[in-house]
Amino acid sequence: MPYLFAHFKEKITPDGEQVYFGISRDGYSFEQVNGGQPVLTAALGERGCRDIEVVRLHTGGFMVITTDLCIAYRMDENHQVDWKKVNSTGSKCLRMWRTDNLVDFSEEKLVHFGRDDFGCMWAPEVFFDEENEEYLIHWGSTVAADGYTHMSIYCSKTKDFETFSEPELYFTKDNEILDSHIIKVGKTYHLFYKNANNPPMNMHAVSDNLYGPFEHDTSFEKYMDEEIYHPGSYEGPTVYTLPDGKWCMMLDFFGCEKEKMGYVPFVSPSAGDMNFERVPESFSFPYGFKHGRVIEITDEEYIRIKNFYKEV
Repeated sequence: MPYLFAHFKEKITPDGEQVYFGISRDGYSFEQVNGGQPVLTAALGERGCRDIEVVRLHTGGFMVITTDLCIAYRMDENHQVDWKKVNSTGSKCLRMWRTDNLVDFSEEKLVHFGRDDFGCMWAPEVFFDEENEEYLIHWGSTVAADGYTHMSIYCSKTKDFETFSEPELYFTKDNEILDSHIIKVGKTYHLFYKNANNPPMNMHAVSDNLYGPFEHDTSFEKYMDEEIYHPGSYEGPTVYTLPDGKWCMMLDFFGCEKEKMGYVPFVSPSAGDMNFERVPESFSFPYGFKHGRVIEITDEEYIRIKNFYKEV
C-alpha cells in the first residue's frame, strides 16, 4: 500500500516553505520526490506554504491546501521572528491547488473566507463528511476581539472548494490551541491538536459527533507528558493506518536545531488504539519532513509520481 507525504522543510530561506512530496511503498520508509526540490511554489500572498494538506476528493482528484505564510520573509537580519506580529498580521488566507493526478496542478488561488477579523489562518486540514457529502475545512485562528492573543479552531464547509460557508468556531479551550487533525475510526471521531500552553503538548479528544462535544483523553495527556518525549516540543499531528493494520501517529518535533527537526513516528497496535510507542528506528526519511499530511495512494499514482518527477 503506497503513501504520499506532503510537507514543507524547515529552512531560513523561502524555498523551504513550499510544497514538497515524499512517497513510500510501505508507510515506513519514505523517499524524496523531485530531487528534494518543491513540487509547488507559491507566487501569491505571503509567497510561502506551511502546514501542507492534501486530500483526495470523493468525486476524483485532489486538493492541496496550505497556510499562506513564509516565515523566512519575516525574519530580521539575525533570523529572529516577531511571532506576536505574525499572529495578528500573517496568513489571512488559505492557499489552494487542484490536481487530477498529483503531477499536473491548477493555478494557485487564495481563499479569504470573508473574515476580516482573523489575525492568521494556520494549519488547514480537511475532513470529508460522508453523511452530508461535504468537506469540513478546519484551521487555527486568532481574532481581533481578544487582541489576537487566543488561538482557537475555526471551520468552514464546502462541497466543491469553490463556495464556502461563513467561518465559525469549531473547538476552543481556555488556553490557545492549534494544529487540529480529525480522523474517524468506526463511529468515533478522534480530534488531535496542540495545546500551546498549560500544558504545552499534544492532546487527544473523542466524540461520536463530528461537531462534538469532544471528551478529553487524560491517559494520552499523561503519555505525552513523559519526560523522554520532550513535552511541548511536538506539533502538527497526522495519523494513518499502516499496511499491517497498525496505527501511525506522526508528530513534528521542533525542540532542537533546524537541521534535526522533523516528524517522529509513534505506532499503536491498531486504528483507534491510543497505546502508542515512539519508534523512530522503524522509519526512515531522506531529510526532516515538516508539518504536513500522509494519505494512501494507489500503485498507479505512486508510479506516476515517481516517474514524472524523475524526468523533471
